[in-house]
Amino acid sequence: MSFRRIEDAPSNKTALVRVDFNVPMADGKVSDDTRLRAALPTIRALQAKGCKIALLAHFDRPKGKRVPAMSLQPVAQPLAQLLGAPVAFADDCIGEAAKAAVQKLPAGGVILLENTRFHAGEEKNDSDLAKQIAALGDFYVNDAFSAAHRAHASTEGVAHILPAYAGKQMERELDALEAALGKPKRPVLGIVGGSKVSTKIDLLKNLVTKLDRLAIGGGMANTFLFAQGHEVGASYCEKDQAETARAIMEAARVAGCELLLPVDTIVSVRMEHGAPVFTRALGDLDHDERILDAGPETIKRLLAAMDQSATLIWNGPLGVFEIPPFDKATVDAAKHAAALAKAGNLVAVAGGGDTVAALNHAGVADDMTFVSTAGGAFLEWMEGKKLPGVEALRHG
Repeated sequence: MSFRRIEDAPSNKTALVRVDFNVPMADGKVSDDTRLRAALPTIRALQAKGCKIALLAHFDRPKGKRVPAMSLQPVAQPLAQLLGAPVAFADDCIGEAAKAAVQKLPAGGVILLENTRFHAGEEKNDSDLAKQIAALGDFYVNDAFSAAHRAHASTEGVAHILPAYAGKQMERELDALEAALGKPKRPVLGIVGGSKVSTKIDLLKNLVTKLDRLAIGGGMANTFLFAQGHEVGASYCEKDQAETARAIMEAARVAGCELLLPVDTIVSVRMEHGAPVFTRALGDLDHDERILDAGPETIKRLLAAMDQSATLIWNGPLGVFEIPPFDKATVDAAKHAAALAKAGNLVAVAGGGDTVAALNHAGVADDMTFVSTAGGAFLEWMEGKKLPGVEALRHG
């Protein structure tokens, strides 16, 4: 995919870098520094070019007002510890004081600017605000793929004013998504799980035109089974989406995408640990039983499909993975995908929603080719939508 990278950026200049520092906090302290760590490769690459680095980020939802509890100031010190170098802080992301603080930095120096969402113009992509932010730097780097589906002043507006480049984390996301859906090695298998068909209609409609095979699991598989005329008992099921499910099945047939729906199920009367569990053939369940996971034959068929694929793109768990033993299908599939990826036999890209939690639960997140933590942006990409923050980085 053709976009400008940090290697193309100038040296010894001031870089305005959009990062995702919307981090979990507890008692005023950062409780999970994953997103801070994700920004380190970009910061270090720019330091190697002798650039001054001014970091732009949002935190929480202050709705255009200055809310002291939503200040980014508590993030500066943990970032400095990770970097092993001081991180200055400016109490605004625009204006003369911020500009003076940025100019005072030595080459390779880092400053964190205050929450961009303290300005009402941020979420409105206000051009005046974008110009005021742009005035602080010589070029722009977007390293926040998770915010790239939003056309905000700091994610898109600035990119049309200053020369714009993709940061290292953004680059990894875009390269992985291009490998999974843009120009993938075929055959390509998709796994889409989770509870609701209604929230993933655009996703499913797009994927059946791109994939060779699509496995559907989780609660949404129940809706497809119901649409085919199978009894689903007391299972979670969007019966009002049956027509949509049939339309997606027809779209898959026309596109030549093989749909892999469950061929057997794991059921129980209660969704709790220790409840009696049964394996049932399709439709063969009592009115008070719920489908809570895919059955052994379904898992076997999915693993075989992985063996026959060159690329896997995965979004959503296959069952109620938070409550064993209803995690078996998700864990078995995750372990198999990770083993194939580690052996170099499968490009396995996953992300969105509960997918990261499910892969961490299976203990294999690090063995997948790429795991995206950008929920909404990852899903919109899979839906085939253009992301404003990414479009602004393209060549041309």
